Amino acid sequence: MSRRVLVPLLLCLSGCGGAPPAGPVVIRFLEAPDVGGGWHAIIDRFEAQSPGIRVDLVEGPPSTDTREEMYAAAFLGGDASYDLVYMDVPWVPKFAARGWLRTLDARLPAAARAAFLPADLAGSTYRGHLFRVPMQTDAGMLYYRSDLVPRAPETFDELVRMARAAQAPPERWGFVFEGLQYEGLVTTFLEVLWGYGGRVIDDDGRVVLDSPAAERALEWMAGLVGTIAPRAVTAYQEEDARQAFQEGRAVFMRNWPYAWTLLQKPDSPVAGKVGIAPMPHAPGAESAATLGGWGFGIAASTPHPDEAWRFIAFATSADEQKVLHFRNGRIPTRRALFDDPAILAESPYYRSLLPVLLAARPRPVHPRYAEISAAIQRHVSAALVGRETPAGALRAAADEIRAIVGER
Repeated sequence: MSRRVLVPLLLCLSGCGGAPPAGPVVIRFLEAPDVGGGWHAIIDRFEAQSPGIRVDLVEGPPSTDTREEMYAAAFLGGDASYDLVYMDVPWVPKFAARGWLRTLDARLPAAARAAFLPADLAGSTYRGHLFRVPMQTDAGMLYYRSDLVPRAPETFDELVRMARAAQAPPERWGFVFEGLQYEGLVTTFLEVLWGYGGRVIDDDGRVVLDSPAAERALEWMAGLVGTIAPRAVTAYQEEDARQAFQEGRAVFMRNWPYAWTLLQKPDSPVAGKVGIAPMPHAPGAESAATLGGWGFGIAASTPHPDEAWRFIAFATSADEQKVLHFRNGRIPTRRALFDDPAILAESPYYRSLLPVLLAARPRPVHPRYAEISAAIQRHVSAALVGRETPAGALRAAADEIRAIVGER
């Protein structure tokens, strides 16, 4: 289903001389269904002030992976269907490395970049070049029952102690998270890994996933299963964790910001009893959140890069990010909007969300990230269910990733 812009074809009648007038430039991008109508409102506002440009929003499937495949198929086939590329963070290095994107370095100078959250800019950059302007952000964080614990834990060991004291299994467990073998497990594991001071790939491009810090991180995570987390957590995705927490069956939860609104609905058993905080960390290390979020790039194949940029500059402005926030519930990427009175009146939790976003980090930036992720998923999942030891899982994952990135 798409918002089509139909340009009438003016036929020259008998006795009428000259060529027909040129129609407006049409630029297209693919996104998920526009639930809330925010995109249509932004497009209408843009077209009202840009009479020579029409924007065609192609509303694709909700699946992120499917939309990535749709963009990739178009670019691989030399199809210039999409002028704009609305990208998830992990797509940036893959698309940029294949030459599917134009650099935006000259279009968004340093002074203009300073208005955006730093992690979102980092997630828009590949090999020192900017390929995406952030439109909406996301980051993993810790939810806690403020009626059951006095405050958020600061360290991993403190989380375990507080969870043990407040849990009453099997009716109420201490902690739930995304433990199924899929991308959500990687985002959760990375927050624990970073919180122990570990990394997947270091600044020199070396794979360091089999480090002592990483082993401590995975030992801690595997030790949760069956102690403060139900064994079923190894089959949980975001909604499984959210439902357990919302139904009062968990004290702590790792999840994304979207869950906040659902937890606060009038019929939610935990409404008014929830706090949020950055994920904990080990002593001497720092909290970190896995960055999510979306933004616009310009397709290398478009014949209309200037018109595409005009829409990007308009859509990512503060006023239009507010439209997407109020209509579609998307979290803005401009720092100033976290102090905006209208946004805070509706979403006061943004005061607590900002520190989480400021601690966010992109996933390993590499064109073959999907393969890197698959290796992490397999072996971290095996450690959680007891098929592999944490040390063995990390050695196996690191060896696979070294082969993927070509490290000798």
